[in-house]
Order: sequence, then structure tokens, then C-alpha cells
Amino acid sequence: MESLHQLETIILLLIAVLALAAIARKLVIPYPILLVIGGLVLGLIPGVPTLRLDPNVVFLVFLPPILWSAAYFTSWRDFRSNLRPITLLAVGLVLATTAAVAMVAHIWLPGLGWAGAIALGAIVSPPDAVSATAIAKRLGLPHRVVTILEGESLVNDATALILYRAAVMAAVSGTFIFSDTVLDFFIAAGGGVMVGLLVGVVARWALKLMKDSFSEIAVTLLSPYIAWVLAEQVHASGVLACVAGGLYLRQHFSAAVAPVTRIQAKAVWDFLVFVLNAVIFILIGLQLGALREAIPSGMFLPLILSGVLVSVTAIVVRMIWVPLAAWIPRLLSPALRARDPMPHWSVLFIIGWTGMRGIVSLAAALALPLTTAAGVPLPFRAEIILITFSVILATLVVQGLSLAPLIRALNLKEDGTLEREEMQAREHAATAALARLDEVASEGWPIPEHLDQMRVHYGDRVQRYTKDGTAPECKAETIEIFRRLRHETLTAERLAVIGLRNDGVISDDVLHRLENELDVEALQLGIGERRVSPGS
Repeated sequence: MESLHQLETIILLLIAVLALAAIARKLVIPYPILLVIGGLVLGLIPGVPTLRLDPNVVFLVFLPPILWSAAYFTSWRDFRSNLRPITLLAVGLVLATTAAVAMVAHIWLPGLGWAGAIALGAIVSPPDAVSATAIAKRLGLPHRVVTILEGESLVNDATALILYRAAVMAAVSGTFIFSDTVLDFFIAAGGGVMVGLLVGVVARWALKLMKDSFSEIAVTLLSPYIAWVLAEQVHASGVLACVAGGLYLRQHFSAAVAPVTRIQAKAVWDFLVFVLNAVIFILIGLQLGALREAIPSGMFLPLILSGVLVSVTAIVVRMIWVPLAAWIPRLLSPALRARDPMPHWSVLFIIGWTGMRGIVSLAAALALPLTTAAGVPLPFRAEIILITFSVILATLVVQGLSLAPLIRALNLKEDGTLEREEMQAREHAATAALARLDEVASEGWPIPEHLDQMRVHYGDRVQRYTKDGTAPECKAETIEIFRRLRHETLTAERLAVIGLRNDGVISDDVLHRLENELDVEALQLGIGERRVSPGS
């Protein structure tokens, strides 16, 4: 009966997730924010069962695929070209935030030792990969800003967790050796990257051996878990293992599998990551009930105030660090200043303000050991967890909800980088196709009429996506009009075929075959997410 009750709870939780996600889409609010608020409200309703988040489940079940997916959809070229600002944020800012929060917590909470204060600083220092990806992309920020935020959120977890482990070890054992911590940092980071690359190579080899899309998709689903477990076994960074593996496999996935596998794998991964993200964020909100039970009476509000102070510290440090990290390297290097001018202050402000905390921070706080090596309860464990929850809530809600108005007020928008690159890629692909048609013709293929039709088709594409971008077809507005027209014609085709099926003229097998062709064409045109027109 208990297992049946747990199943009912999970079903109700998923229903709440779907409802809140739908509401978030209607309100044009990033769904992680509304899910946290929704979980918070649900946790305060009398009779709602208390759900305790197991940190081992978070680290092993939720985090590997989320990190792997985030790395997979990160451009290695863009990541590499922005390595300097990413490193300054993912390593430098994490260290600075940890130090500042540790000092404030040590002063504000009498009795909290330096080890506990540093552990708290490490816990709340890394912005969340899920939050950055889910929020930044939906708000139409310039491409480089999104790249930096995503790159930072991929790497900063590793820095924070290595600091966290060292601080927890010091809190439990009572000893701390700085040189050992630095050495462990480089060993864990290097080992994590090596493990991730190894898993990526093996996964690439396995994909080449597979002959069906289901097995190939299964390989992609297993790879992040294998990378995480192997890294943990050798005491390396599981975070960097997943990041390195996801980045590596993305470079080779397109050539390793068939188109049907790519379409199906994207659908599977989109669904998996959405469910994991949604569940973890609503669980974050639901933790308030369990946290209130663990805090002594009369201490809840003072600890919330402590959480506000730590939140303000983390936010202020980031707002100061971001412009300094952009200005100082250019001050020291005239070559860098000439090659990469100082960004506009509005860009720096948005990067500084986008620092939402999430899954990693809460899991790390909940993973704090219960006792020290002497067998006594770990001091301030419950307090650290509640302060962490306060920081997550403050940054997600306050910063997350204010991002869209700030971006509109600062007039920040997409810079057209991806549109220009798309035009160039389409023109180059059409030119390559024409060259291949010439080769086919010289090889004597017995289909000259088909070759002529294809030459006309690809010749039109070359003219449409001219390199200089002066053709009217290259304008974003014209492309959108073209896509809308193609959406209408594809919708008409789809409805006509459905009508034949409904009238009994064709079977469902024929419908599915034709519908799949139309779906693939819609995906190629970038309108795969558009539904049938309301008036159709």
C-alpha cells in the first residue's frame, strides 16, 4: 500500500508539473520560476505529504543527463572562443563568491566555523545550468551573452563542488590543508575531462556498430550516467565528465547516425530533460515544508533573514565581478582591447544579474553529513540548508522574474549572428549539392530529368541565400513570411491527407508515411513546432 501511495503522489506531482508549465507558457514566464513558486505553495497546503529530496538521487538521476544535454547543445566553437570570460566566471567568480559568503556567514552566525562558512559559500556560489539555459534562451539575448552564461553554468558546478568537498572534509575531520585542496582540484578536473572524453569515444564507436535507432538512442541515454559513475569511482569530477562527454559526442553525432535517429533522439531527449527539470524545480519548492520541521521553533525567521543577507552578498559580488573581469584583462592587454572591445554596460549588467541558483546548490546542501568524525551532529547543518533554500528562492524569483523587464528596458535583443550563419550555411550546402550533381552526371547516372529538376531546385537556393546577404530573400522578415506560407501549404497537404484517411480512401499506414515526410520538411524549414493554423 505504501508503494501505491507513493505512485499516486508521483502522478499528482506530474499533473501539477504539466499544469504549471502550461500556465508559465501562457504567462510568458520561464517555467523553472513558476514551478518553484508552485512547489512552495503546494508545500504550505495542509495535508500535502512532505517530500524529502534525496541528494544522491539528484546527483545520480537528475544531474548527469541535464548536464550532458546542456553540453550537447553548446557550440564548442563558441565555448572555445569565449573561454576567457567563461573561466573568469566559472572559476574566478566561484572563488570570490565563496570567500565573500564565507566571511559574511562567519560574522553573522556566531559559532559557525570557517569550514562550515566555506561550505556554505561553495554551495551557493554556482548559478544553475538549468536556470541559465531555460531563461536566457527564451528572452532573446545576444548570442554571445547566452554562450557565456551557458558555458559558465556548465563548468562552475565542478569548481564549487570541489571546494565544497574540501570544506566538508575539514568540517568533519577538523583539518584543512590548502595545498592538498589545490592538488585535488586539478586532479578532479583533469580526471573528469579524461573520463568524459573516454566515454564519448566509446559511445561514438558503439553508435557506429548499432543498426537501429532505438539502440542508438539508448547509447546516448546511458552515456551520461556511465560518465558520472566512472568519474565518481576514480574521485574525479562527474560534472566535467558529463560536460566533456556531451561536447565531444555532439561533434561526431551528426555523422554517426541516420536522420531518423537524430529526429527521434531529439524528441526523446527534449522530453526527458523537460521532465527532469520540471520535477526537480517543483521539488525544490516543496522542500520548504521539510525544512520548517527541521528548524527549531523561533529560529525560522532569523534564518530567513540570514538567507536574505547571503543572497544579497552573492548578488552584489557578481555585479561587481562581471565588469571588473571584463575591464581588467583589456586594461592589461591592448591587443585584446583592439580585438574585442569592452562590451556595452547593459550587456555586463545583464550578465551580472543573471545568476539564478538551483538544483546543484540544494543537492549539495542536503548532502551535508549528519555527524562529524567525532560522532557529534554536524554544527549548523539545518541552518545551512535553509539559508541555501532562501538563496535559491531569492535568485530564481527576484532575478528570474525581473530579467524580462530589464532586457526590454535595456533594449537588448538577438544580434542576428545565428541568422547570418544560417544563410551562409544554406548557400554553402546548396553549392555543394550542385557540385555533387555535376559529379553524378559525369558518372552516367540514368536519370537526367531528375538531375535537371534538382539543379533548378538547388540553383534557386543558391540565389536565395546569396553570400553578400543583399538578396531580399536573405532578410529575416522575408524568411519569416516564406516560412509562414510554407506552414500554410504544408498544413493544407496534411489536412487533405487526413481527410482521405477519414473518408476511408487511404489507410493509416499511408497517412503516417506521408505525414512523416511533411514533418521532416517542416523541421528542415524551422517550423516544426508550429501547429495547424487556427482557421484550418
